[in-house]
Amino acid sequence: MGVLDQPAVVAFDDAVDRAFDRLRGRRRADRLMYSLTELGDFSLIWHIASVADGLLGGPEGTRRMVRLSGALAVESALVNGVVKSLFRRERPVHTADRPHRLRTPRTTSFPSGHASAAACAVVLLSDGRPVAVRAAVTGLGVLVATSRIHVRIHHASDVVGGAIVGAALGFMARRAVPLR
Repeated sequence: MGVLDQPAVVAFDDAVDRAFDRLRGRRRADRLMYSLTELGDFSLIWHIASVADGLLGGPEGTRRMVRLSGALAVESALVNGVVKSLFRRERPVHTADRPHRLRTPRTTSFPSGHASAAACAVVLLSDGRPVAVRAAVTGLGVLVATSRIHVRIHHASDVVGGAIVGAALGFMARRAVPLR
């Protein structure tokens, strides 16, 4: 029995999944979460934020843009190429029709790449920013990460694991490539 099959992890995943059942099937919640999960594919939402930062932020914005794009490339290679192959966790079983189209991932479930990319991006986009900007970026990161639970592509523990990995990679990138 692997660590992800432990009764406490399974109970946590089941409890979070049941909590999301309160939102699933609601038109606006489904549209928001499916849209966010699609924008999270290939870290698109974070690359858009990065380019906007680069275009509007002057020389520091350009440095932020390059740092974030580079960090996301490393994050994706590590999470999707290395870490997921170590765990090979099955994705949640979902047999009902989905209310919106959804790309089917080819990788295994643990850790969530969407959550990892979101946490990495939050750490880097928040660096040196006012509290309001950090709060907005963090809120968006949480929504993108949890959208994967809502659409039943990841277990809650996949999202938590991805967020931990992504935040660690983001802090390493901040240390390796400081803005000042």
